[in-house]
Amino acid sequence: MKLRKLYDSAVAHGISVDPRGKARVKKVLAKVQKKYDGLDVDEKARFDAERLKSPYSDTRILFGDPGTDVKSVLMGIDMAVGEVLLADRLREKGEKIDLIWAHHPSGAGLANLSGVMAMQADILSGLGVPINAAEGMMAPRIKEVERRILPGNHMRAVDAASLLGIPMICTHTPADNCVSDHLQKIFNRKKPDTVGDVLTLLRKIPEYEEAEKYGMGLKIVAGGKDRSAGRVFVDMTGGTSGSEKALEKLANTTDVGTIVGMHIPEKHREEAEKHHINVVIAGHMASDTLGMNLLLDGIEKAAKSKLTVIGCSGFRRYKH
Repeated sequence: MKLRKLYDSAVAHGISVDPRGKARVKKVLAKVQKKYDGLDVDEKARFDAERLKSPYSDTRILFGDPGTDVKSVLMGIDMAVGEVLLADRLREKGEKIDLIWAHHPSGAGLANLSGVMAMQADILSGLGVPINAAEGMMAPRIKEVERRILPGNHMRAVDAASLLGIPMICTHTPADNCVSDHLQKIFNRKKPDTVGDVLTLLRKIPEYEEAEKYGMGLKIVAGGKDRSAGRVFVDMTGGTSGSEKALEKLANTTDVGTIVGMHIPEKHREEAEKHHINVVIAGHMASDTLGMNLLLDGIEKAAKSKLTVIGCSGFRRYKH
């Protein structure tokens, strides 16, 4: 398929499983369009036009002609300069690689990572946290992440890909939406009684099963396996970790008893323990791999064609 079609399909699939729902995503895009329409000529020239079609500022074609035919990809969770050189080396050895495909963002995708974090307020609202409180908690955290990212050298891997003439793409939030949607549906359907039952359900998924073989398995970091699970909330999308203050709101205004996530900062974990919320860490690389696999499945199904996928940098291909 063409690179542009692949990218558009990734965004479309991400929207189809967005925890906010399609109607809310449509409103978000309409607000961006209204803002764009009010800009002057110079401001429009600087505006990222992809924002008019995609609600995911951390997902972009980073380098390459959108008309490029893509049949074979080198896919990984983190695709830095080393992985770009790996792609070039594999090409030298005769491997057909049309595209470097990263999960975690680089270039403009990384620089604008904080742009997707506002969706966390809508997710919290959907759980029962008042939207005004959710937005108020997220605002300073979004600014904090924005400031943290500012000094980074975002273009290193993209520049390397450009110099070597290898197209590159990153799909962050669409894949995270996929894993969140997939796991949430499992927990909603199975209704695990205890935190131990949550672990049992996760271990039936090949990405988590394999991670345990390498010592990167599931961890209960707050609560215990014999504790009642209560309502299970899968917290795996929205750019990066939100506000630690959300834990108190979840405890006081919702029936969430267990959070399943990829990772958790220590201050967030301490807040969860303080408010008696169980936290299961399913694993960062395994969860990202699951999301990318589900995204690939969706793209291939929509295109009615298969891609040759070479996995690296923590990624393993499993079809679901």
